[in-house]
Amino acid sequence: MTTASDKIKQRLAQLRQRMEAKGIDAVLMTDPDNSSYVSGFRAISYSRPIVYIVQRDTTTYIVPDLEKDHAEQEAAADDFFIYHESAQYAERETSFTALFKGILEGRLKGFVVGLEMDLISASLYQLLKDNGHQIKDIGKDLIAMRAVKDDDELYWIEQAGRLSDIALEASFDHLSSGMSELEFDAYGDHKLLETVSVEFPNINAGFENWTCSGVERSSQPHLYSSTRKFRNNDVVVHSRQVWINQYRAENERTFLLGEPAVQQKQYLQLAIDAQKAAMKMVQPGVKAKDVDMAAFRVFEQAGMSDYVQHRTGHGLGLSEHEEPYLRFDNDLVLQEGMVYTIEPGIYVPNIGGFRHSDTVVVTKDGYRRVTHFPGELEDMMF
Repeated sequence: MTTASDKIKQRLAQLRQRMEAKGIDAVLMTDPDNSSYVSGFRAISYSRPIVYIVQRDTTTYIVPDLEKDHAEQEAAADDFFIYHESAQYAERETSFTALFKGILEGRLKGFVVGLEMDLISASLYQLLKDNGHQIKDIGKDLIAMRAVKDDDELYWIEQAGRLSDIALEASFDHLSSGMSELEFDAYGDHKLLETVSVEFPNINAGFENWTCSGVERSSQPHLYSSTRKFRNNDVVVHSRQVWINQYRAENERTFLLGEPAVQQKQYLQLAIDAQKAAMKMVQPGVKAKDVDMAAFRVFEQAGMSDYVQHRTGHGLGLSEHEEPYLRFDNDLVLQEGMVYTIEPGIYVPNIGGFRHSDTVVVTKDGYRRVTHFPGELEDMMF
């Protein structure tokens, strides 16, 4: 099995090959997911600037003092530059900007610099421009590197999917009219954390979830869980992302309480049919837009296309949302090892929102799901 250290070495070598091909002398990364993918280090918070610098033959981290020990323990870096923010170090470097500028004018003087152009802050970009650096985009290369997962990454994504199923089952086992959205979430939260603690000692894990109940809340695709209580005849959308060892899976279900209206059952079935149509398209060589359009046509043929508000899916891995994006205008060709959600939905005022989401891996001859919680119409009636 490839060790974590070997994997980081391979990723650095791959990045340097791309740098050489583009004539880039140094890459500066500020995005937490990109930098952790290449370096092996991730902080909890990036409110204090953290920059990872990859040159042709050396690597450097700029970190605040409170991240020094963690970075030195975890990061693939040859050098560390530290800035401080407490009084006893007032005579040392206390300004990230001054420290960063000194590195640009010193060891990176005259270098062609690669940046994540869609992510870099305007202030850092301006510092580079003011210092006379030629800038090239390396962001798309990092996206391409991360889009196809290796076996270790797929293992953790599959574990995240299995754990999300366990969490959903726990929440649904306790479902009752009169409980709040937050209470519904909490049963799954507890079971998830309990299971991870037993099965995976000394592993980082966590979750993001939300529940939207009732006609008004469910018809808005993204809302945080609230203290609103479930009522008979509610439409409820429950979404859960689980991450373990940094890798994620997403699992969402729409369910109906009591005696739903005929239209509500029809629209939920339509969303289920659209998801199935999209899944049938998944295989290497297919364009991302073709998966999206397979779902869209199901809604269009039912006269419901005006109620579609978002793409059919997004990639998953280190980030909550990442490439590939399954949009009608994305010509990206799917490859074996890519991971993404299939989550077409419709949102109808005064009736509700309807969407399931499952996480799938592109395989040699199609796909496999990593989330398996039941989702047929009869499974979603309570």
